[in-house]
Amino acid sequence: MDETLLMIPGPTRVAPRVLKAMSENIVNHRSALFGKILSETTEMMSDVFRTNNKSYLITGSGTAAMEAAMANIINPGDKILSLVGGKFGQRFGQIVDAFGGQSEVIDVEWGKGVNPDEIGYALEENEDIKAVTVVHNETSTGVSNPIKEIGKIMSDYDALYVVDTVSSLAGDEVDVDGYGIDICVTGSQKCMAAPPGMAAITLSNDAWDVVDKVEAKSYYLNMKKYRKSGAAQPPETPYTPSVSLMYAMHEALDIIMEEGLVNRVKRHQIAAKATRNAIKALNLELFPDESVSSTTVTAVNMPEGVSDGELRGTMRNKYRVELAGGQDHLKGNIFRIGHMGNITHRELITTFSALEMTLRELGFEVNMGEGVAAVADTYLPNNI
Repeated sequence: MDETLLMIPGPTRVAPRVLKAMSENIVNHRSALFGKILSETTEMMSDVFRTNNKSYLITGSGTAAMEAAMANIINPGDKILSLVGGKFGQRFGQIVDAFGGQSEVIDVEWGKGVNPDEIGYALEENEDIKAVTVVHNETSTGVSNPIKEIGKIMSDYDALYVVDTVSSLAGDEVDVDGYGIDICVTGSQKCMAAPPGMAAITLSNDAWDVVDKVEAKSYYLNMKKYRKSGAAQPPETPYTPSVSLMYAMHEALDIIMEEGLVNRVKRHQIAAKATRNAIKALNLELFPDESVSSTTVTAVNMPEGVSDGELRGTMRNKYRVELAGGQDHLKGNIFRIGHMGNITHRELITTFSALEMTLRELGFEVNMGEGVAAVADTYLPNNI
């Protein structure tokens, strides 16, 4: 068994009780027993989304939920405005194209945050835009976009507000109803700390009005079928779900409920602050400006003269700590530290101990212990 510490932006470490839940016997997915589990899980999912709308669970990755969002609202030629400031903003645009929509793009320099006013300007110039897609937490760059402020702008327009919270939900501030989000999607394996393979989506009444007027272009991801099956007694999924993953999601959401969303978000905020403080203590450079830095993943410029293989390879192969690299044109130029899910000071202290030793081994002048001390100094005043 590989005991490498995963400090990547998903998948994240899964609690033993979640793994244990997956070992329960498989039940009939059309039974009252499974219907009860499904109902409880979707209700907790809506609580985490902070919405009064019903949530739906899809056996698939977070990308499945992104695709479901687009496949059910697009008629050929519909204009969809996509905020693109990283890999996953690009993905929304590519999904729009795949379903025959016309993708309009607001390009944001990778590592920068969007100015919400730019979305307002775009909507003023294009009154026929049907929906706006935003990635809340862009893991490819370590940037968090201001979805609350964007929601205020969106409230003045008829376009649907579609938000990807795959790597932020249960780790950062997300309030679907409070922010006026019409369609919100997420995945299981990041801040919710469940195994990979489950996605969730919730839709507002305005979104359902659009869905009802569109002939879905997907068979498996047809949200009208999920709504019909979810309203049955007992509730069901339209197709065979991963029963074991549903058990895991139920248990992971139970853990979130026990911790409390406020406490969980605060824990992630402290971990993010500790990580950034430790990076600066080691005289490394954050990739994005700290004012837009993510609460769940920190992107760092690769030290000059060091290759990705040397830094991340040493961390992984010698010290058994897995960091993430850059994507697309950032490959080899940055590395990323995930601090989401069941993260505590223990994992961060281990990570920065390994990073200090790696940098020293690669020839950098490092005052050993300064990164670890920065982590400790961040946590101690918070009594965590």
